[in-house]
Amino acid sequence: MASNEGWHGWDEYAPFYDWENAQTLGRRDVVFWTRVARQARGRTLELGCGTGRVSLPLVRAGVRLVGIDRSEAMLTHALKRARRLDTSSRPPRTKRLHLARGDIRWLPFASASFNLVIAPYGILQSLLRDRDVRDTLASVARVLKPGGTFGLDLVPDVPQWKEYSNRIQMSGRGPRGTHVTLVESVRQDRRRRLTMFEQEYRVRRGHEVTRHPFSLTFRTIPMASMARRLERTGFAIRSVLGDYRGGPWDDRADVWIILAQKV
Repeated sequence: MASNEGWHGWDEYAPFYDWENAQTLGRRDVVFWTRVARQARGRTLELGCGTGRVSLPLVRAGVRLVGIDRSEAMLTHALKRARRLDTSSRPPRTKRLHLARGDIRWLPFASASFNLVIAPYGILQSLLRDRDVRDTLASVARVLKPGGTFGLDLVPDVPQWKEYSNRIQMSGRGPRGTHVTLVESVRQDRRRRLTMFEQEYRVRRGHEVTRHPFSLTFRTIPMASMARRLERTGFAIRSVLGDYRGGPWDDRADVWIILAQKV
């Protein structure tokens, strides 16, 4: 039913990612990941750093961070945002940030070079095959120091989205005097646990409208399945949380968070 790979669509999504999340992201994950990174007291790697939504606040908080993403367009936006960081401090904050383009299944970093690896906001759900998840977890285990922490969260409500076509999901003022409308369709492949979002951003400037269509595919990963995969890769589950305040997990929680330690 879906021919796309999990990384398809993100280059086209990049110009609209920050706008959309400013409208909808009620989950307070940045404060949570900042706290986790400070406790790690060493270099942090963010998988799927995108436009820097999480990584740049961590850098501002004093974390030494490497962000990796497959999408060149997403990284271009992150670099633009990074240049606006206050560089008046000594050393400049941007000295604590390094952005790299690469595949999270085969991380291009030295073994045992990070104290913490984070995979926020369901990024692992863009891995659509079992072997992709397996390769990514093995790569994370390789680059983590012994005793290091791997933190990830999963978005559990993806399979609960009902199928619909050409629905206006949001509309509002965009950058530089534009008006932006998101038109979306959703399809489910329940056998393969895939949810496919066909999206089209319509940008109006005056009487001119430009259309930007793309699709994104996400995979549902049950908590028990992810925990088993982590344990088989050499991790010990340290915490399982149900919100960004540290509340207990159950299968009805809005977000599923795992903090695992490399054995």
